Amino acid sequence: MLAEEPNTAKYHYLTFPEADLWGVIMPKDCSLAKKQAIRAKDLVGLPLFCSEQGWKKDLPKWCGNKMDELHLEGSFRLSYNGSLFVKEGLGYLLTFKNLIDTSPESGLVFRPLAPKLETKIYLIWKKYQVFTPIAKRLLEMFKSDFSE
Repeated sequence: MLAEEPNTAKYHYLTFPEADLWGVIMPKDCSLAKKQAIRAKDLVGLPLFCSEQGWKKDLPKWCGNKMDELHLEGSFRLSYNGSLFVKEGLGYLLTFKNLIDTSPESGLVFRPLAPKLETKIYLIWKKYQVFTPIAKRLLEMFKSDFSE
């Protein structure tokens, strides 16, 4: 699975029916948590955590010229790791919805970005890939489900 357009010279792919929604994970008692959605201007001057890919490819599309005013405190490959920094009060996590536990007991909340930012997700496989019978069947199920 990829959260960026696949290299069509090397891979076949399916696009997942729904895109992932971007937002900010923060402590539920911080002032920013009172907002229904987060704008780029709300993040200026705050310590931010984000995946390197998201910081370089997705967020510039969303915030445009405000990108230079945002401060990347640190990057990660797993959102869970970034959420630990948020729990310790070290910053705010930019990530997809539903990757981090934001139940009432977690002490964290998710607020979507405004304007809305979504990223398409792709299922890829190598061109000329030889599949086992079960893998071929699974791929056919995905193709059928994704076309509905």
